[in-house]
Amino acid sequence: MMSTKNWLDQCQQLANQPPLRKRLPLLCKGVVFGSLDPEVLTHLVSLLGRGNASAVIRVSGSGSTATVDLVGGDASQALAQLALVLRSAGIAGAWRDELLAVTDASGHVLGAVERGVARVLGIATVAVHLVGWADAQTMWVQKRSATKANDPGLWDTLMGGMVTACDSIESAMVRETWEEAGLQLDALPAPSYGGPIHQRRPSDDGMGGYLIETAHWYELNLPIGCVPRNQDGEVDEFARLTREQVLAGLAARTYTLEAGLILGACLNRNPSPGLDLA
Repeated sequence: MMSTKNWLDQCQQLANQPPLRKRLPLLCKGVVFGSLDPEVLTHLVSLLGRGNASAVIRVSGSGSTATVDLVGGDASQALAQLALVLRSAGIAGAWRDELLAVTDASGHVLGAVERGVARVLGIATVAVHLVGWADAQTMWVQKRSATKANDPGLWDTLMGGMVTACDSIESAMVRETWEEAGLQLDALPAPSYGGPIHQRRPSDDGMGGYLIETAHWYELNLPIGCVPRNQDGEVDEFARLTREQVLAGLAARTYTLEAGLILGACLNRNPSPGLDLA
């Protein structure tokens, strides 16, 4: 019997943590879409009058009650300028030349932003994961490249990737499944939806980063003899592991936090005699 209650509880706690300091709201035309760490705002204020920062943001109030508004009619253009300011100041996270959607609280799209500043600006993001079963007792997992900007060298689900500004969840899953695992999704059994995994926690992806993310996970049964092969250089290896081996790795924290939450939820959804997931 292998109990996972302790590490599942710990994963949930790690995935849901308040900011290190009270964050300041970031607005577009009066609508809140993100937030800033006060230290980041201090750096931006120091840039006002040089560079493009003063043409991009307007600070109202001071201290813990300050708010920051984008200046200009087009949110995407303003965010692109702000991203470049953050990058030039060494505040941005890993730059990827990849745009993510920016939405308000109701999900209405306001614009798009470079992925490398999404955490710095406290912008909510969406990811998609795929759990691939080889048979009833084993699954395929990947080891992330040692050169990845986030969680290098840790184990992950068969596939995990961001939903970009030009994606739907479905199109992102198709693209990422090919790039990461070399599998054509339309040639495989239809995946079933597992559910959403929510995270809100401090992030080290840029100065004063805060991660707000919903990861939608799916699972499918791979055909006999189907072996994943990475296409984009972001995966060091794949392994076909038993449930027990996956659980042992999760308990040893050799997986990303997000993968731990997803694989734990998946194994709970597909219980096996002899494994205690309660």
